[in-house]
Amino acid sequence: MDAQTQRRSEAAEQELKKVDGRGNALSEVGMKGMPRAETGGVQAVLVTITNKTDREASYAVQIDFKNAEGKVVETRYVGAEDLQPGKKEQPIAFSHQPPDSKLTPVLAKAQRY
Repeated sequence: MDAQTQRRSEAAEQELKKVDGRGNALSEVGMKGMPRAETGGVQAVLVTITNKTDREASYAVQIDFKNAEGKVVETRYVGAEDLQPGKKEQPIAFSHQPPDSKLTPVLAKAQRY
C-alpha cells in the first residue's frame, strides 16, 4: 500500500468514527468484485465513488468482509478527497485474509464530507 492510499484509508476511518448509521453517501458508492487473477490471488473489491452533488466533496467508505456465517472478519477503509462534481474515483479495498477464504464484501458505511 502506498503512502497516499494509507493516509486516505486512515482519514476515512477517522471520518467514519463520527458517523451514526450508515452515512449520507451510500447512493454515491458502488462495488464490484475483482478477479483474483488480477489481484495476486487475494480478494479485492473495486469501489466506485461518484460525486453526485454540485460541489467538491470528500468521501469515506467502509467495506466489511463477511465469512460464510455472516460474521465480519475484516474491515477495510477507502476514500476519495476533493472530488469534483460529476467526477469519480475507483480505489480498491484489498482483503488481508488468506487467499482461500470465502468472503463476501459488504458496503457498510459511506460518508460525504
